[in-house]
Amino acid sequence: MKNLKLLLVIFLAFFLVATVAMPAWSADTIKIGVIGPMNFSQGKGHWNGALMAQDEINAAGGVQVGPKKMKIELVKADSNEFISMTDATNAMELLLTREKVNFVVGGFRTEAVLAMQDIAMDYKTIFLGCGAATKSICDRVGENYDRYKYWFRITPFNNIFLARGNFIHLAMVAGIMRKTLGIQTPKVAIVGEKQAWVEAMITAAEANIPKMGMEVVGVWRPSQTATDVTAELSAIQRSGAQIVFTIFSASVGVTFAKQVGELKLPVVQVGINVEAQKEGFWEATGGMGNYVMTMNTYARDVEYNELTKPFVDGYIKRFGEVPTYTADTHEAILLLSEAIQRAGSLDPDKIVAELEKTDEEGTAGRFKFDKNHDPVWGPGYLTSLGVQWQDGKLVGVWPNKWKAAENAPEITYKGIVDYKLPPWVIEAYKK
Repeated sequence: MKNLKLLLVIFLAFFLVATVAMPAWSADTIKIGVIGPMNFSQGKGHWNGALMAQDEINAAGGVQVGPKKMKIELVKADSNEFISMTDATNAMELLLTREKVNFVVGGFRTEAVLAMQDIAMDYKTIFLGCGAATKSICDRVGENYDRYKYWFRITPFNNIFLARGNFIHLAMVAGIMRKTLGIQTPKVAIVGEKQAWVEAMITAAEANIPKMGMEVVGVWRPSQTATDVTAELSAIQRSGAQIVFTIFSASVGVTFAKQVGELKLPVVQVGINVEAQKEGFWEATGGMGNYVMTMNTYARDVEYNELTKPFVDGYIKRFGEVPTYTADTHEAILLLSEAIQRAGSLDPDKIVAELEKTDEEGTAGRFKFDKNHDPVWGPGYLTSLGVQWQDGKLVGVWPNKWKAAENAPEITYKGIVDYKLPPWVIEAYKK
């Protein structure tokens, strides 16, 4: 009897050790960590997009992993990365150690994502970025492939392409001002929040805007959380600027747009303003954000292809607003699940090989990775949209008969409408 009890104890001990040591993927679920600033709109987009993907995949029976069907299980992690780098790295560590997730999607602020990326790479865990634009994050893949191959960026495309897209939007607006108001050399104020991802864009803007037939009258760098930009706006007004090229990802975008509207400054705003991508922007600015233009991924009634409308309509029905670009955790999880099915395994190296082969239509256009695991930008691939607030409605205004090159075909997506100059700008400059 004693020997039997001893054998039983040994068996139970072995079983417990084996269970603890057993990788998470041996269970019947695939655990995906969703990490982002969950108390802010960017993190809410991360979570909402992931929820939609989880529900779609699980409703269809799950992910086929070899002979086995596995359901998706999401684990939410608040990175608090706007406030604390330590919180962000701790959240990633907990996902990988305590929660034992198989994969991670999300991340927003460049400085935090770089640190979280290193932690994920330490654990050889695939991390699909859905928020940070800085090119160097993906450059690491080319510089040290064996370590960083588990990183892929889903959205947005890198800050070089963001700048290029924004220069195209700026050129369109400048062309309209030349034609409508006779301003042949528009004066441009560059306003970018004090964050790392903005640096390269400002450098590129200072170099390229003069080549586009415009004059740069100054650069202003408010805090990302500024609640008053009166000083900057006074200086911009004195500079004689007619266009403000914005580079905002945080709440300063609301502050800036609201105060421009309150002062009725005779300037047009074009560039990146992540807060203006949200339908709550209208209410947050008290309608003073009218005619603000920003880059965005989605807009009501605009369709890249047949996949766009079902996703956008479904998101609006469920969450009451148009998805911002961080909601492309939805696309990340769909691409990941397809790569898992092709690999027939949850082995990260096999999945990396399959992700690298990705070339398919997604809700925001044709998706393909370059050698550094950055999404390909340009005609026929991902382009994003230029969107503008027009009397309480966020509408798509670009690409509108866009030609990327002289002999290239024109590109216009279904649902795109014409850009509008603010009436007070027309009044201020009309001859």
